[in-house]
Amino acid sequence: MSGRPASVNRQAWGLTRAGQYAIVIVYDFVLNEETALEQVNGDTLAAARKVIAVHINYPSRAAQRGRTPAQPSYFLKPSSSLAMSGNAVERPAGCELLGYEGEIALVIGKAARRVNLEDAWSHVAAITASNDLGVYDLRYADKGSNLRSKGGDGFTPVGPALIPADAVNPARLRIRAWHNGDLVQDDTTEDLLFPFDRLVADLSQLLTLEEGDIILTGTPAGASVAKPGDVLEVEVGTADGTLTTGRLVTRVEEGTTPFADFGAQPKVDDLQREEAYGSRAAAGLPAADAAAAPRLSPELKAKLESVCTATLSSQLRKRGLNNVSIDGLTSTRPEKRIVGLARTLRYVPNREDLFKTHGGGFNAQKRAIDSVNEGEILVMEARGEKGTGTIGDILALRAQVRGAAAIITDGGVRDFSAVAAMELPTYYANPHPAVLGRRHIPWDTDITIACGGTTVQPGDIIVADADGILVIPPAMAEEVADDSIVQEREETFIAEMVEKGHSVDGLYPLNAEWRAKYNEWDAMGSRQSE
Repeated sequence: MSGRPASVNRQAWGLTRAGQYAIVIVYDFVLNEETALEQVNGDTLAAARKVIAVHINYPSRAAQRGRTPAQPSYFLKPSSSLAMSGNAVERPAGCELLGYEGEIALVIGKAARRVNLEDAWSHVAAITASNDLGVYDLRYADKGSNLRSKGGDGFTPVGPALIPADAVNPARLRIRAWHNGDLVQDDTTEDLLFPFDRLVADLSQLLTLEEGDIILTGTPAGASVAKPGDVLEVEVGTADGTLTTGRLVTRVEEGTTPFADFGAQPKVDDLQREEAYGSRAAAGLPAADAAAAPRLSPELKAKLESVCTATLSSQLRKRGLNNVSIDGLTSTRPEKRIVGLARTLRYVPNREDLFKTHGGGFNAQKRAIDSVNEGEILVMEARGEKGTGTIGDILALRAQVRGAAAIITDGGVRDFSAVAAMELPTYYANPHPAVLGRRHIPWDTDITIACGGTTVQPGDIIVADADGILVIPPAMAEEVADDSIVQEREETFIAEMVEKGHSVDGLYPLNAEWRAKYNEWDAMGSRQSE
């Protein structure tokens, strides 16, 4: 094993139950390349008096759900839901949405009551893989407790191997899950919202964590829905791959016994389908409130890409909109014309106490970058403050990989050479080497902001080229685009006439005489193009 002597004395453990009391059997063994890890067995399951699960803990899952909790929250699963690798789980009769969630499970090795963060990890005996299964069809019945939706027999498979907790760094673990052989979840514990020691310490403040208890530590993005006949696998290991639980395998079967009519019956709606699959698109559902949602059809996008911002600006002014340009910025790709829907990020002035709560971890800046979608433009409000960076090469690369059309900030850009070399256009006030935290706190996303002297709302249409950056209200975009196309057609005619030696007097703008000549020219061009 890399970074560890070939032979290290460790303590492993097995768990049995005598009556109602858990007994921890401790013995020495030598951990090396040939040592087999302890396997989850019936005694392991029997020793778990409690199974406690965390709602949201991975930044990728928080971004997917659209909410990031300030503190961890939990629910209980009955110990009767525990199962071992290789067992089948039943999707109850009449249910549609059996959700799966690959998780890292902590097994408590010694009782923990009011422990502090420094001592919390010493109360964990081992880690293993788990699958937090549940039926969304019954979430409504026990809203908040998840008892029936998450507590079914076999709904918490764990195993197959137990990795001693003192053999790993809890911030350097990797979790992966497969659905019918396809890798669907792959994440690490490096940036958890709530590290494992915090979970143990937090829970112990009010209740005693007993030997054998199991804590499920949350699932990353990628959880979805399984159907009868599917095979689910989860594996947990060290980030360097030197230790692994092996794959926890669970087969899904169709239940045949219907629910009795004296209890809650399964029922689902599109909201449950969206949450179970992770998105409306994954669930095969149309976009919610499609008529009201911000839209940028391929046809409208093509129209806006065909005209310059100077033309669009004049059309917006005709409609009384003079304050729709983002001013004072430079582009790393001035040769490109970009069109996309705005996503917004707001920075507020740095205040040290607030930076401690909002600046670290999966903050608003990272959430914005990690949730920007293909073709969208991330617009940042930095108050025109040039004394620090608001985006650097790593986050800009993440936005590029996610398919963002551009980044716009009225603040500074750090790692400028690397950012400027990317295909992703970035509009910026100036380069600056300072990191986040000097002048800014990333505060909120997807809200109305001010950038470069104008107001930008999520869903506004941004058009940018070498002349500048415009913000177009979606409700008038189609009309503005059509009239801009007509205007540029007229200006093409005017340019031809000027090139032939005509005066601009009466030609620019067109008077009645020149208008008639333009209509004839335009009709001739239309016939030739048919």
